[in-house]
Amino acid sequence: MLHNEGEPELRNWTSYNFQTLRDDVFLLGRDGTVTGRRFAPVRSACAVLVTSQNQNREWIYSQQQTVSEEGYSGQSFSSHFPHSVRTKETKSCDDCHLSASNNNNAWMAMTLMQGTQFYNFMYRFVYTALGHEGFEATVVTERDEPQAVIGSNLHKLAFPEEYKKHKDRHEALEEAYEHPGNDILRGLKPFAKQENEVLNLQLRGEYLYAAAGKGGLRVYDVANIDQKGFSERMTTAPVSPLGQRFYVKSKYATAVASPTTLGVDPTASLPDSIFPNKYRIHRPENQEAVNRDDKQPIHPLYAFIYVTDKYEGLIVVNAATLLDGNPTNNFLKRAVTLNPNGVLNGANSITIAGTHAYITCDRGLVIVDINNPVEPRVVSEIGAPALKNPRAVQIQFRYAFVCDAEGVKVIDVTDPEHARAVSGAVVPIAEANNIYVVRTYAYVAAGKQGLVILDVEQPEHPRIDQVFNAGGEINDARDVKVGMTNVSLFAYIADGHNGLRVVQLTSPESTPGNNGFSPRPNPELIATRHTHSPALAISKGLDRDRAVDESGNQLSVFGRRGARPLNFAEMVRMYMIDGKLFTVPEIKDGNLKENRDIRSFYGAPGK
Repeated sequence: MLHNEGEPELRNWTSYNFQTLRDDVFLLGRDGTVTGRRFAPVRSACAVLVTSQNQNREWIYSQQQTVSEEGYSGQSFSSHFPHSVRTKETKSCDDCHLSASNNNNAWMAMTLMQGTQFYNFMYRFVYTALGHEGFEATVVTERDEPQAVIGSNLHKLAFPEEYKKHKDRHEALEEAYEHPGNDILRGLKPFAKQENEVLNLQLRGEYLYAAAGKGGLRVYDVANIDQKGFSERMTTAPVSPLGQRFYVKSKYATAVASPTTLGVDPTASLPDSIFPNKYRIHRPENQEAVNRDDKQPIHPLYAFIYVTDKYEGLIVVNAATLLDGNPTNNFLKRAVTLNPNGVLNGANSITIAGTHAYITCDRGLVIVDINNPVEPRVVSEIGAPALKNPRAVQIQFRYAFVCDAEGVKVIDVTDPEHARAVSGAVVPIAEANNIYVVRTYAYVAAGKQGLVILDVEQPEHPRIDQVFNAGGEINDARDVKVGMTNVSLFAYIADGHNGLRVVQLTSPESTPGNNGFSPRPNPELIATRHTHSPALAISKGLDRDRAVDESGNQLSVFGRRGARPLNFAEMVRMYMIDGKLFTVPEIKDGNLKENRDIRSFYGAPGK
């Protein structure tokens, strides 16, 4: 109930994660219709996650997202024009445009509402890929508010007895639920366990998508992960193994990507040939932003799951039928397979940013246009000598950060169809297995070295900020994801044979400038889950600060009629003139650092 009205007797108790609200950053969008849709600051609105318990104390759903009528994510935003404007302490030019020193890439991503992964929500359960042993869902937080991460500073303050128990068991996380990764039935034939090898996974809503090696793409229903009334909390056949098909076979699936972790439902946008049974409609009177015409509020690419296969390249799977609540049409199948002339042979990772998929493979980094998801096309390629055996890629605004055999390298993807390697932007790391970029820092799972933290405030000049291995305990790091819980930042590391590691990166007690835009991390190992098999990958959390993608497609609902994020053309105007980048000088204390007129500077493209 709204604001917990306090009714004495309810058959169903619903709680909200209030910590998901945030208002400490500068976001820029378009205001509502009543003000002429002028440019205006934007704030977080009702970004709630809902958990519900019935009268039998069964958690019938856990931390699920809300979805607006037209299909936008309920992680909502509202334009919020200020009631007053100060004359001294205000925004400067490089709050909205590229700075001359190129040190505001993360700030620009945040201002344009593309997100910076700083506020990502990792849920109460963290999902870990365990190879031939399937996967595991590990409880990493307390259930009660404040939802403290077990072993954290907040846990010590809010749950002192539970914190002491955690310390007494040597910081081990005990509650976890496993799935072997194989199906009970495949038709009527027992499914061979060794065929499945969960290598990579992604949670989105009630489903977990997994790249399972020879098992191809596997989808698991995890809606009842916290439901004690179910003996099998995670399953591939919630209705019947004969009445649905939650898998797509491939030769050797290596990675899977959902184009967003937000709960968007694009079914109203899909043509009848792909999704004939519309149950969401676009209402023109709502004046929601649209992508191409008044019938497509959400881009169709968000109806698909994207899988990389070592031999087959890119496999696009229509997953829209999982969104309509109808179990009779859940027969997943390929929409298309892309691997022209073997360009995607050896594909091992994929990241989606806007209408482009970034895939690492034997040839290097291959960029695929998925604006029409059923007709993808290769548009760009960065190979040797710039990249050598790449294995992971992350995107932040204008740059791609790639892990390869030599370390971490930076690619300029301002124009994805003309991507270029940034000369000299290399950080040598012996074993850079995966990377996760969070505002001005990048976290690298670096095998024996542990967690390598890079300073990427100036993306073309990355450098090592610190190396953390918890006194040698973290020594097989394969993957890392980062999320925030109650104003503290945490890293979740798949530490190979050591299992899942939880590292507290910041806290109000231990981190100077913790309330700032990007405080320097002060890592501390606080918890470990000793898995039965090497931990290979971690599922990414919910993007709580992302309202629009890199191509200008709106993802989150706006709370003002006609309000919206900037579209692609409006974004580009913030940093390009006539197709060329422009930069602005830094202003400190109201004075230009460079002795030149700002108007002539602004009008000189190409600097």
